[in-house]
Amino acid sequence: MIPAAHAVLDLSAPRHNLAEIRRHAPDSRIMAVIKANGYGHGLLRIAKALRGADAFAVARVEEGIRLREAGIRERIAVLEGFTSGEELELVRRHRLEPVVHSLYQVEMIEAATGIAALGVWLKLDTGMNRLGFTVEQFLPALRRLEECPIVRTPISLMSHLAKADELDSTETERQLSVFHRVTEGLEGERSIANSAGILGWPGSRSDWVRPGILLLGVSPFQHRKGLDHNLRPVMTLQSRLIAIKNIAAGDAVGYGGRWVAPAATRLGVVAIGYGDGYPRAAGSGTPVLIGTARAPIVGRVSMDMLTVDLSRCPAAAIGDPVILWGEGLPVEEVAECAGTIPYTLLCAVTQRVRIIEEHSDTREVSGSGTPESPRKIAK
Repeated sequence: MIPAAHAVLDLSAPRHNLAEIRRHAPDSRIMAVIKANGYGHGLLRIAKALRGADAFAVARVEEGIRLREAGIRERIAVLEGFTSGEELELVRRHRLEPVVHSLYQVEMIEAATGIAALGVWLKLDTGMNRLGFTVEQFLPALRRLEECPIVRTPISLMSHLAKADELDSTETERQLSVFHRVTEGLEGERSIANSAGILGWPGSRSDWVRPGILLLGVSPFQHRKGLDHNLRPVMTLQSRLIAIKNIAAGDAVGYGGRWVAPAATRLGVVAIGYGDGYPRAAGSGTPVLIGTARAPIVGRVSMDMLTVDLSRCPAAAIGDPVILWGEGLPVEEVAECAGTIPYTLLCAVTQRVRIIEEHSDTREVSGSGTPESPRKIAK
Protein backbone atom coordinates (compact mmCIF):
# COMPACT_ATOMS: atom_id res chain seq x y z
CA MET A 1 0.00 0.00 0.00
CA ILE A 2 1.25 3.45 -0.90
CA PRO A 3 0.34 5.89 1.89
CA ALA A 4 -1.25 9.22 1.15
CA ALA A 5 1.91 11.27 1.78
CA HIS A 6 4.72 10.05 -0.45
CA ALA A 7 7.48 11.40 -2.62
CA VAL A 8 8.20 10.09 -6.09
CA LEU A 9 11.86 10.36 -7.10
CA ASP A 10 12.68 10.32 -10.78
CA LEU A 11 16.14 8.74 -10.67
CA SER A 12 16.79 9.41 -14.34
CA ALA A 13 16.59 13.15 -13.64
CA PRO A 14 19.95 13.42 -11.78
CA ARG A 15 21.74 11.96 -14.79
CA HIS A 16 20.00 14.41 -17.10
CA ASN A 17 20.89 17.29 -14.80
CA LEU A 18 24.51 16.13 -14.56
CA ALA A 19 24.73 16.20 -18.36
CA GLU A 20 23.35 19.75 -18.40
CA ILE A 21 25.96 20.84 -15.87
CA ARG A 22 28.70 19.32 -18.03
CA ARG A 23 27.37 21.37 -20.91
CA HIS A 24 27.80 24.56 -18.86
CA ALA A 25 31.25 23.59 -17.56
CA PRO A 26 32.79 21.38 -20.27
CA ASP A 27 36.35 21.92 -19.11
CA SER A 28 35.73 21.14 -15.44
CA ARG A 29 35.36 17.93 -13.52
CA ILE A 30 32.23 17.60 -11.42
CA MET A 31 32.22 17.06 -7.67
CA ALA A 32 28.59 16.26 -6.86
CA VAL A 33 27.60 17.73 -3.50
CA ILE A 34 25.15 15.33 -1.85
CA LYS A 35 25.35 16.39 1.80
CA ALA A 36 22.37 16.50 4.20
CA ASN A 37 21.10 13.09 3.10
CA GLY A 38 21.33 14.05 -0.55
CA TYR A 39 19.36 17.24 0.18
CA GLY A 40 16.57 15.08 1.57
CA HIS A 41 16.54 12.62 -1.34
CA GLY A 42 18.67 9.88 0.25
CA LEU A 43 22.46 9.97 0.34
CA LEU A 44 23.13 6.56 -1.15
CA ARG A 45 20.20 6.74 -3.53
CA ILE A 46 21.42 9.97 -5.13
CA ALA A 47 25.05 8.87 -5.13
CA LYS A 48 24.13 5.76 -7.09
CA ALA A 49 22.05 7.83 -9.51
CA LEU A 50 25.09 10.06 -10.09
CA ARG A 51 27.76 7.47 -10.78
CA GLY A 52 28.78 9.55 -13.79
CA ALA A 53 30.11 12.25 -11.47
CA ASP A 54 33.88 12.55 -11.13
CA ALA A 55 33.80 12.87 -7.33
CA PHE A 56 31.42 13.49 -4.45
CA ALA A 57 31.33 15.96 -1.59
CA VAL A 58 29.63 15.59 1.77
CA ALA A 59 29.57 17.78 4.86
CA ARG A 60 30.70 15.32 7.51
CA VAL A 61 32.97 12.35 7.99
CA GLU A 62 30.16 9.90 8.76
CA GLU A 63 28.51 10.70 5.43
CA GLY A 64 31.72 9.89 3.59
CA ILE A 65 32.07 6.60 5.46
CA ARG A 66 28.52 5.63 4.47
CA LEU A 67 29.41 6.19 0.84
CA ARG A 68 32.56 4.11 1.09
CA GLU A 69 30.74 1.28 2.86
CA ALA A 70 28.13 1.32 0.07
CA GLY A 71 30.84 0.74 -2.51
CA ILE A 72 31.41 4.27 -3.80
CA ARG A 73 34.99 4.37 -5.08
CA GLU A 74 35.19 7.89 -6.49
CA ARG A 75 37.00 10.65 -4.62
CA ILE A 76 35.01 12.02 -1.67
CA ALA A 77 35.66 15.45 -0.18
CA VAL A 78 34.48 16.23 3.35
CA LEU A 79 33.54 19.92 3.38
CA GLU A 80 33.69 20.41 7.14
CA GLY A 81 36.89 18.41 7.39
CA PHE A 82 37.59 16.62 10.67
CA THR A 83 37.26 17.87 14.23
CA SER A 84 39.23 15.30 16.23
CA GLY A 85 42.13 12.89 15.99
CA GLU A 86 39.66 10.02 15.83
CA GLU A 87 37.95 11.57 12.81
CA LEU A 88 41.31 12.17 11.15
CA GLU A 89 42.11 8.48 11.44
CA LEU A 90 38.72 7.58 9.97
CA VAL A 91 39.33 9.98 7.10
CA ARG A 92 42.64 8.27 6.35
CA ARG A 93 41.23 4.75 6.73
CA HIS A 94 38.39 5.41 4.31
CA ARG A 95 40.43 7.48 1.84
CA LEU A 96 38.36 10.61 2.29
CA GLU A 97 39.70 14.06 1.38
CA PRO A 98 39.04 16.55 4.18
CA VAL A 99 38.79 20.29 3.68
CA VAL A 100 41.39 21.88 5.95
CA HIS A 101 40.10 25.25 7.08
CA SER A 102 41.57 25.87 10.55
CA LEU A 103 44.95 25.84 12.26
CA TYR A 104 43.98 23.10 14.72
CA GLN A 105 43.50 20.72 11.78
CA VAL A 106 46.98 21.51 10.46
CA GLU A 107 48.39 20.75 13.91
CA MET A 108 46.56 17.41 14.07
CA ILE A 109 47.95 16.43 10.67
CA GLU A 110 51.46 17.42 11.73
CA ALA A 111 51.16 15.18 14.78
CA ALA A 112 49.83 12.19 12.83
CA THR A 113 52.07 9.27 11.92
CA GLY A 114 51.86 6.40 9.48
CA ILE A 115 52.29 5.88 5.79
CA ALA A 116 48.74 6.34 4.48
CA ALA A 117 48.78 9.32 2.13
CA LEU A 118 46.17 11.97 2.87
CA GLY A 119 44.65 14.08 0.12
CA VAL A 120 43.42 17.41 1.43
CA TRP A 121 41.65 20.50 0.16
CA LEU A 122 43.02 23.72 1.64
CA LYS A 123 40.33 26.36 1.95
CA LEU A 124 40.88 30.07 1.46
CA ASP A 125 38.28 32.40 2.98
CA THR A 126 37.70 34.95 0.22
CA GLY A 127 34.75 36.66 1.88
CA MET A 128 32.25 34.09 3.10
CA ASN A 129 33.69 34.51 6.62
CA ARG A 130 32.62 31.07 7.68
CA LEU A 131 35.30 28.40 7.15
CA GLY A 132 38.75 28.92 5.68
CA PHE A 133 42.10 30.60 6.24
CA THR A 134 42.49 34.32 5.82
CA VAL A 135 44.69 35.66 3.06
CA GLU A 136 47.52 36.13 5.57
CA GLN A 137 47.17 32.63 7.03
CA PHE A 138 46.75 30.71 3.79
CA LEU A 139 50.29 30.39 2.43
CA PRO A 140 51.87 29.57 5.81
CA ALA A 141 49.24 26.83 6.31
CA LEU A 142 49.95 25.50 2.82
CA ARG A 143 53.71 25.34 3.45
CA ARG A 144 53.21 23.52 6.76
CA LEU A 145 50.96 20.94 5.12
CA GLU A 146 53.42 20.43 2.26
CA GLU A 147 56.04 19.47 4.85
CA CYS A 148 53.82 16.81 6.44
CA PRO A 149 54.95 13.31 5.40
CA ILE A 150 51.40 11.95 5.33
CA VAL A 151 49.99 14.67 3.04
CA ARG A 152 49.75 13.99 -0.67
CA THR A 153 51.03 16.84 -2.83
CA PRO A 154 50.26 18.98 -4.69
CA ILE A 155 47.54 20.11 -2.30
CA SER A 156 44.15 20.98 -3.77
CA LEU A 157 42.90 24.55 -3.26
CA MET A 158 39.34 25.80 -2.82
CA SER A 159 37.03 28.58 -1.65
CA HIS A 160 33.30 29.18 -1.44
CA LEU A 161 31.12 31.91 -2.96
CA ALA A 162 28.83 33.92 -0.70
CA LYS A 163 26.66 35.80 -3.20
CA ALA A 164 26.85 33.87 -6.45
CA ASP A 165 23.05 33.71 -6.52
CA GLU A 166 22.94 37.53 -6.70
CA LEU A 167 23.81 38.20 -10.30
CA ASP A 168 23.92 41.97 -9.86
CA SER A 169 26.36 41.82 -6.94
CA THR A 170 30.04 42.69 -7.34
CA GLU A 171 31.03 40.42 -4.45
CA THR A 172 31.59 37.30 -6.56
CA GLU A 173 34.05 39.05 -8.87
CA ARG A 174 35.86 40.37 -5.80
CA GLN A 175 36.06 36.88 -4.29
CA LEU A 176 37.35 35.42 -7.54
CA SER A 177 39.99 38.15 -7.74
CA VAL A 178 41.19 37.36 -4.22
CA PHE A 179 41.31 33.63 -4.92
CA HIS A 180 43.28 34.02 -8.15
CA ARG A 181 45.70 36.51 -6.61
CA VAL A 182 46.48 34.38 -3.57
CA THR A 183 46.78 31.07 -5.47
CA GLU A 184 48.64 32.41 -8.51
CA GLY A 185 51.68 30.29 -9.28
CA LEU A 186 50.71 27.53 -6.85
CA GLU A 187 50.37 23.91 -7.86
CA GLY A 188 47.24 21.96 -7.13
CA GLU A 189 43.72 21.62 -8.45
CA ARG A 190 41.28 24.46 -7.91
CA SER A 191 37.59 24.49 -7.02
CA ILE A 192 35.35 27.47 -6.29
CA ALA A 193 32.11 27.28 -8.31
CA ASN A 194 28.93 26.17 -6.55
CA SER A 195 25.60 25.72 -8.37
CA ALA A 196 25.03 29.44 -8.84
CA GLY A 197 28.63 29.97 -9.86
CA ILE A 198 28.39 27.31 -12.56
CA LEU A 199 25.44 29.03 -14.22
CA GLY A 200 26.09 32.68 -13.49
CA TRP A 201 29.83 33.23 -13.17
CA PRO A 202 31.96 31.61 -15.89
CA GLY A 203 35.13 32.83 -14.19
CA SER A 204 34.42 30.59 -11.21
CA ARG A 205 34.59 27.39 -13.26
CA SER A 206 38.03 25.95 -12.65
CA ASP A 207 39.44 22.39 -12.45
CA TRP A 208 36.45 21.30 -10.37
CA VAL A 209 32.91 22.60 -9.98
CA ARG A 210 30.70 21.66 -7.04
CA PRO A 211 27.00 21.50 -8.00
CA GLY A 212 24.45 20.59 -5.37
CA ILE A 213 20.88 21.80 -5.83
CA LEU A 214 21.27 21.83 -9.63
CA LEU A 215 21.65 18.05 -9.63
CA LEU A 216 18.16 17.82 -8.11
CA GLY A 217 16.62 19.99 -10.81
CA VAL A 218 16.27 23.18 -8.77
CA SER A 219 17.47 26.67 -9.67
CA PRO A 220 19.84 28.43 -7.25
CA PHE A 221 18.48 31.82 -8.29
CA GLN A 222 15.50 33.62 -6.83
CA HIS A 223 12.52 33.98 -9.18
CA ARG A 224 13.87 31.26 -11.49
CA LYS A 225 12.95 27.62 -11.85
CA GLY A 226 14.92 24.54 -12.76
CA LEU A 227 13.06 24.37 -16.05
CA ASP A 228 14.60 27.74 -16.96
CA HIS A 229 17.95 25.92 -17.04
CA ASN A 230 16.61 22.78 -18.80
CA LEU A 231 16.77 20.82 -15.55
CA ARG A 232 14.34 18.14 -14.42
CA PRO A 233 13.04 17.94 -10.83
CA VAL A 234 13.95 14.74 -9.03
CA MET A 235 11.36 14.91 -6.24
CA THR A 236 7.60 15.20 -6.60
CA LEU A 237 5.90 15.38 -3.21
CA GLN A 238 2.36 14.00 -3.33
CA SER A 239 -0.64 13.17 -1.21
CA ARG A 240 -4.37 12.86 -1.84
CA LEU A 241 -7.72 14.31 -0.88
CA ILE A 242 -9.19 12.54 2.13
CA ALA A 243 -12.27 14.71 2.69
CA ILE A 244 -14.42 17.28 0.89
CA LYS A 245 -16.89 19.58 2.56
CA ASN A 246 -18.95 22.65 1.81
CA ILE A 247 -18.76 25.67 4.10
CA ALA A 248 -20.79 28.85 4.20
CA ALA A 249 -19.63 32.42 3.77
CA GLY A 250 -18.15 33.62 7.04
CA ASP A 251 -17.00 30.19 8.21
CA ALA A 252 -13.43 30.13 9.53
CA VAL A 253 -11.01 27.35 8.61
CA GLY A 254 -8.18 25.75 10.56
CA TYR A 255 -6.31 26.55 13.75
CA GLY A 256 -6.82 30.13 14.83
CA GLY A 257 -9.53 30.65 12.21
CA ARG A 258 -7.20 32.93 10.27
CA TRP A 259 -8.92 32.30 6.92
CA VAL A 260 -12.61 33.12 6.66
CA ALA A 261 -14.59 32.07 3.60
CA PRO A 262 -15.68 35.15 1.62
CA ALA A 263 -18.44 33.08 0.00
CA ALA A 264 -19.81 29.56 0.05
CA THR A 265 -16.77 27.37 -0.61
CA ARG A 266 -16.03 23.75 -1.43
CA LEU A 267 -13.06 22.67 0.66
CA GLY A 268 -10.69 19.76 0.24
CA VAL A 269 -8.62 18.23 3.02
CA VAL A 270 -5.20 16.90 1.96
CA ALA A 271 -3.37 14.31 4.06
CA ILE A 272 -0.05 16.08 4.51
CA GLY A 273 1.28 18.66 6.95
CA TYR A 274 4.34 19.93 8.75
CA GLY A 275 4.76 16.52 10.38
CA ASP A 276 5.66 15.32 6.88
CA GLY A 277 7.91 18.29 6.20
CA TYR A 278 5.49 20.52 4.36
CA PRO A 279 6.19 24.08 5.54
CA ARG A 280 3.83 25.45 8.17
CA ALA A 281 4.77 28.91 6.90
CA ALA A 282 3.03 28.25 3.57
CA GLY A 283 0.16 30.67 3.89
CA SER A 284 -3.25 30.93 2.28
CA GLY A 285 -2.87 31.18 -1.48
CA THR A 286 0.06 28.77 -1.76
CA PRO A 287 -0.86 26.48 -4.67
CA VAL A 288 -1.17 22.71 -4.84
CA LEU A 289 -1.86 20.82 -8.04
CA ILE A 290 -4.97 18.64 -8.46
CA GLY A 291 -5.00 17.18 -11.94
CA THR A 292 -4.04 20.10 -14.15
CA ALA A 293 -5.67 22.74 -11.94
CA ARG A 294 -4.12 24.75 -9.14
CA ALA A 295 -5.95 24.95 -5.85
CA PRO A 296 -4.88 27.46 -3.18
CA ILE A 297 -4.24 26.49 0.41
CA VAL A 298 -6.63 28.15 2.87
CA GLY A 299 -6.03 28.35 6.59
CA ARG A 300 -3.01 27.20 8.52
CA VAL A 301 -1.05 24.09 7.63
CA SER A 302 -1.39 21.66 10.53
CA MET A 303 0.72 18.67 11.52
CA ASP A 304 -1.01 16.06 9.38
CA MET A 305 -3.36 17.96 7.07
CA LEU A 306 -3.93 21.08 5.08
CA THR A 307 -7.05 22.48 3.43
CA VAL A 308 -7.51 23.81 -0.08
CA ASP A 309 -10.16 25.75 -1.93
CA LEU A 310 -11.59 23.48 -4.65
CA SER A 311 -13.40 26.24 -6.53
CA ARG A 312 -11.10 25.76 -9.55
CA CYS A 313 -11.41 21.97 -9.33
CA PRO A 314 -15.16 21.26 -9.55
CA ALA A 315 -14.62 17.61 -10.47
CA ALA A 316 -12.19 16.88 -7.61
CA ALA A 317 -13.15 13.79 -5.60
CA ILE A 318 -11.98 12.02 -2.47
CA GLY A 319 -8.90 9.96 -3.29
CA ASP A 320 -7.65 12.26 -6.04
CA PRO A 321 -3.87 12.77 -6.04
CA VAL A 322 -2.48 16.13 -4.98
CA ILE A 323 0.97 17.40 -5.93
CA LEU A 324 2.58 19.66 -3.33
CA TRP A 325 5.69 20.33 -5.41
CA GLY A 326 7.64 18.74 -8.22
CA GLU A 327 6.33 17.75 -11.63
CA GLY A 328 4.04 20.56 -12.77
CA LEU A 329 4.53 22.71 -9.66
CA PRO A 330 8.13 23.87 -9.05
CA VAL A 331 9.44 23.65 -5.51
CA GLU A 332 10.96 27.09 -6.05
CA GLU A 333 7.46 28.57 -6.27
CA VAL A 334 6.29 26.89 -3.09
CA ALA A 335 9.42 28.08 -1.30
CA GLU A 336 8.72 31.67 -2.29
CA CYS A 337 5.17 31.37 -0.95
CA ALA A 338 6.56 30.05 2.34
CA GLY A 339 9.17 32.80 2.59
CA THR A 340 12.10 30.38 2.40
CA ILE A 341 14.40 28.68 -0.12
CA PRO A 342 13.96 25.33 -1.90
CA TYR A 343 16.84 23.76 0.02
CA THR A 344 14.89 23.94 3.29
CA LEU A 345 11.80 22.29 1.80
CA LEU A 346 13.69 19.38 0.25
CA CYS A 347 15.81 18.75 3.34
CA ALA A 348 12.81 18.95 5.67
CA VAL A 349 10.84 16.00 4.24
CA THR A 350 10.45 13.63 7.18
CA GLN A 351 10.92 9.89 7.44
CA ARG A 352 7.22 9.16 7.56
CA VAL A 353 6.94 10.22 3.92
CA ARG A 354 7.27 7.08 1.82
CA ILE A 355 9.84 7.29 -0.96
CA ILE A 356 8.95 5.79 -4.33
CA GLU A 357 11.75 5.35 -6.83
CA GLU A 358 10.73 5.50 -10.45
CA HIS A 359 12.65 3.31 -12.87
CA SER A 360 11.98 2.32 -16.44
CA ASP A 361 10.02 -0.86 -15.72
CA THR A 362 9.44 -0.92 -11.96
CA ARG A 363 8.51 1.37 -9.15
CA GLU A 364 10.32 0.82 -5.89
CA VAL A 365 9.17 1.92 -2.46
CA SER A 366 11.03 2.35 0.79
CA GLY A 367 9.33 2.94 4.09
CA SER A 368 9.62 5.23 7.04
CA GLY A 369 12.72 4.50 9.09
CA THR A 370 14.43 2.57 6.27
CA PRO A 371 14.48 5.18 3.51
CA GLU A 372 17.06 3.41 1.38
CA SER A 373 16.02 -0.24 1.66
CA PRO A 374 13.42 -0.44 -1.13
CA ARG A 375 11.11 -3.30 -1.97
CA LYS A 376 9.45 -3.66 -5.36
CA ILE A 377 5.74 -3.13 -5.77
CA ALA A 378 3.54 -3.16 -8.84
CA LYS A 379 3.04 0.03 -10.75
